[in-house]
Amino acid sequence: MFHVPYARAVNNLMYAMVCTRLDLSQAVSMVSRYMHDPSRGYWEAVKWILQYNKDTINVGLVFEKDTMGKKECIRYVDSNYVGDLDKHQSMTGYVFKFA
Repeated sequence: MFHVPYARAVNNLMYAMVCTRLDLSQAVSMVSRYMHDPSRGYWEAVKWILQYNKDTINVGLVFEKDTMGKKECIRYVDSNYVGDLDKHQSMTGYVFKFA
């Protein structure tokens, strides 16, 4: 594992996550915990994330202007109850769309 560019790949994923791909945040945060001592399993996870990123490059949320003239608030919520097996914490995400 000494010659594997693990830290470089995780850093590139972090850059993509912060700039454009928020859907990668959970997976990247998990693999970034082991940058000091990665094993082959974590390297396989990083390669899986890179492949996912490549396969879903044209997938995303599209926000469009309301052409019907309705003023409304649409909300989306996603939750994961104790999905973080390391810290045993629940996570919740919110998205609000106005007008």
